[in-house]
Amino acid sequence: MGALDGRVAVITGAGRGLGREHALLFAAEGAKLVINDLGGGPDGSGSDASPAQRVVEEVRAGGGEAVANSDDVTSADGAQRMIQQAVDEFGALHVLVNNAGILRDRTIINMTDGEWDDVIRVHLRGHFMPTRAAARYWREQSKAGTSLQPSLINTTSTSGLYNNPGQSNYGSAKTGIATLTIIAQRELERYGVRVNAIAPA
Repeated sequence: MGALDGRVAVITGAGRGLGREHALLFAAEGAKLVINDLGGGPDGSGSDASPAQRVVEEVRAGGGEAVANSDDVTSADGAQRMIQQAVDEFGALHVLVNNAGILRDRTIINMTDGEWDDVIRVHLRGHFMPTRAAARYWREQSKAGTSLQPSLINTTSTSGLYNNPGQSNYGSAKTGIATLTIIAQRELERYGVRVNAIAPA
């Protein structure tokens, strides 16, 4: 018996690093997973479906259930597809872990418009879009009388909470995610959703 038996989770940015660790732990605890990863580099450049697929294969090799998803978390349509994929593949969605992100570190004086915009977009918009898609699904289920006990987990950072020179874009996005988490809890608790943020350090 695992702590997450029967639960279905979407984990973004789950092809590598922290997201992969989330996925492997969730699978070990019995969750069925949609492994989302666009497969870009640490700076967000490019795309590659293989990181997500490799994690799916790891999960399956361990006896778990998982499918890959390579949608862009910053796209409204992409976010909707990943949530719908969980419902279509496994019958429901219980957990969303927003983890996808990129780094483009530079001091304020030297930071380009693109380095600012892309980091804010991937982190902050990339948390909002899947959250909105999942929240709409959970609201529908709640109004239909289905008790899913949903959970939303966002990824903030000590870079935002305590600051880190050279990361004005990343830190600002991560502070925004902390605030988004608090507001989401207040708005979504009426539908039975529990919202939290973690700050790996």
